[in-house]
Amino acid sequence: MDGGDQTIALRWFGVAGRRSRAQEADAFVLARVADGDASALTELYERYSRPLFAFLYRLAGDRGTAEEILQDTLLAVWRSAGTYRNRSTVSTWLFGVARRQAHNRLRGLPPPLPAEPPDGAEMVDALPGPEELAVGGDRVQAALARLPLAQREVVVLAFLNDLSHREIADVLGIPVGTVKSRLHHARTTLRGCLDERMA
Repeated sequence: MDGGDQTIALRWFGVAGRRSRAQEADAFVLARVADGDASALTELYERYSRPLFAFLYRLAGDRGTAEEILQDTLLAVWRSAGTYRNRSTVSTWLFGVARRQAHNRLRGLPPPLPAEPPDGAEMVDALPGPEELAVGGDRVQAALARLPLAQREVVVLAFLNDLSHREIADVLGIPVGTVKSRLHHARTTLRGCLDERMA
């Protein structure tokens, strides 16, 4: 291994080590939640409320509903923390809990109407790939609202929450191939919606 390869390897292992320490810390906090430590639940909330809220907001399309689902999620985490078996990261597990709570709340409701982005939501500016979907503009919100919930959640997890295909598959309990297929169909629909609005 030459000097350049060694530097790359050291950087990779350094990042992997930091990531693994963060995951271990999250698992420890979740174990404390399972033991009934309310301050540990507060810690998890402080770490994950923003990404979970952004995910729920994009699914629900409205701030109030997203906040209610986030509260349902915290209650579900409090009740079910003992079921975590370390088969995925704590963050993936939390997104799975949030997704189940969202489905419970949103089942049978019409798709969300376009809405303004919530305060504090981090948005980026660009075109219909990950960046375009992160824009908080009305046309993107309207396009997202036209997606079926199964496609919308995959898009939000991939592009706004930056989860890998494997992590999305774990959150949703579906094969990686299904994740890729839903993303492909969602992109096609979104491009069509955005093209219509620009015409």
